[in-house]
Amino acid sequence: MLSISQELVDKIVAHARADHPDEACGVIAGKDDVPERFVPMDNAERSPTFYRFDSMEQLRVWREMDDRDEEPVVIYHSHTATEAYPSRTDVSYASEPNAHYVLVSTRDEAEVEFRSYRILDGVITEEEVRFLP
Repeated sequence: MLSISQELVDKIVAHARADHPDEACGVIAGKDDVPERFVPMDNAERSPTFYRFDSMEQLRVWREMDDRDEEPVVIYHSHTATEAYPSRTDVSYASEPNAHYVLVSTRDEAEVEFRSYRILDGVITEEEVRFLP
């Protein structure tokens, strides 16, 4: 189960809406499976159907997390025209075995679709999300 503050959820959703029609992406860094620090990143692809972290930005962010004794608790991105479910490409990019993979769909302006998954060895498992005050 992913336990995450409403403040961080709001930041993820705002980033996804701001980057629409392109996919947004980023990380929530933290310790001991507790998401704490919002780190929006650039979608190097600038695409409505695909995202990729910029390799230099990713290196900088991962080094910063190492320096702060953090890990990528949440890796998030948005889908702009489809449901919040990992694509085959998303699964192939899932390289952090302990991360929660959050997807937000921006296909409907009025509705927020926010879902979390564990992706391990190509197997997708949806998990419950507990929204904290």
